[in-house]
Amino acid sequence: MPSPAVVIGVDSSTQSTKAAFIDAVTGEQLAVGRAPHVVTGEGGARMSDPEIWWRALCEAVATGLKESGLPARAVTGIAVAGQQHGLVVLDGAGRPLRPALLWNDTRSAPQAAALTEAFGGPEAWTERTGSVPVASITASKWQWLRENDPASAANAAAVRLPHDFLTERLAGVAATDPGDASGSGWYSTATGAYDPDLLELLGLDAALLPEVAPTGAARIGSLTEAAARALGLPAGIAVAAGTGDNMSAAVGLGLGGDGLLDHPALSLGTSGTVFAASRTRPTSTALNGFAAADGTYLPLACTLNCTLAVDKVAALLGLDREDAAPGGEAVLLPYLDGERTPDLPTASGLLTGLRHDTTRRQLLGAAYEGAAVTVLRAMDGLLSACGLDPAAPEVAARPLRLIGGGARGRMWVETVRRLSGRPLVIPGSGELVAFGAAALAASAAGGGDPVALATAWQKSGTDRQLPPVERDVETWGRVTSVLERASGPLLGGP
Repeated sequence: MPSPAVVIGVDSSTQSTKAAFIDAVTGEQLAVGRAPHVVTGEGGARMSDPEIWWRALCEAVATGLKESGLPARAVTGIAVAGQQHGLVVLDGAGRPLRPALLWNDTRSAPQAAALTEAFGGPEAWTERTGSVPVASITASKWQWLRENDPASAANAAAVRLPHDFLTERLAGVAATDPGDASGSGWYSTATGAYDPDLLELLGLDAALLPEVAPTGAARIGSLTEAAARALGLPAGIAVAAGTGDNMSAAVGLGLGGDGLLDHPALSLGTSGTVFAASRTRPTSTALNGFAAADGTYLPLACTLNCTLAVDKVAALLGLDREDAAPGGEAVLLPYLDGERTPDLPTASGLLTGLRHDTTRRQLLGAAYEGAAVTVLRAMDGLLSACGLDPAAPEVAARPLRLIGGGARGRMWVETVRRLSGRPLVIPGSGELVAFGAAALAASAAGGGDPVALATAWQKSGTDRQLPPVERDVETWGRVTSVLERASGPLLGGP
């Protein structure tokens, strides 16, 4: 019996690489290889050596290929979806000049504020790029590099986003896509190209940047001989442009942009992210108006502190992450790495409301609640910016798609369910970022719309449906009150 045609979708996230081997016809997940990353840095610094990402990609592909039991010749295409916003600077040989600055490195907050002011304020930025600079955005990190490591900035022969770096290693072609490029801060969603005025402001030569492919599914080249040897795959297979992780998750969910999505998606990972699909270009200063991988748009809001922050609190308390209870009177805002939404880059964690009868399990539950309220407030802001009233009964009744690692945790699911009061849908496809990247790879290898492919691949009846429960307005109000009262000096705000 002949082997099925297989594509590989790669999810290169902050903490690890996952390589999903997907049957290009049926969408069946045949195997998933995994390999860890290393993140370094103290205080606001968060960095990784890009070479670790490449080694992890090779290891994950090798593991997945072995697990699948398939011959390497069955693989027809590959695409990478990567963590957004990271800054990679390369020398003339394509080697990193220094560790990459990751999306959650908050040291560039002063540069973000200065850039916003220098270009005419938040509205001017959103009109051009769809987003206002914050510490996460790549442009802020480039400006930080110019001021704090001028030698690396001056010697850079190429500037890449994380997924661009890996795609170039695969195909030997410098390429990106509109989705990931729209998170850089120097790409205009209004024109669909790099913005020359912003590049001039940043002192960044456009020649250092990769070409922008039409979509993340565009075939930008073929797997090189060198990459094929490193991966154990056939040379010449299709390499797609790939995209950012959030854009790829949207593809994996089958979101195509027919108006505002009826089911907004909330991703619980290292960060908490909420996004929707739209055919209208977002220009609200309250959110990130990103491009999507399929040529539409992806309005998005993101928090820095989600599963990793709560896991840290669990470790400090000596508890398993699931050994938690509702927080009672305690409120814990786990802003351990500063915060992006709200924009509090120098924030630290805040605990209040302790009583003699407060338990460790309640403290951990309070950390869940603080993180969940923060990302759900970001979702309300996104809906408002897109012209919807989050409190309107017809809007509040819309199911919320819960994805990411946290969606597999009982306490995360129950906390979001209790604090949102919404019905939840937990998709059956576990590795949505890799699944979406596989759809991009399949499109590059054989044609077809990647969103339509992902939709056809979805298995009916595999989604988990949870009805709404009565909303815990008391906890919501308590956490919100603390957040709003403490968003000044206590949390590093203005």
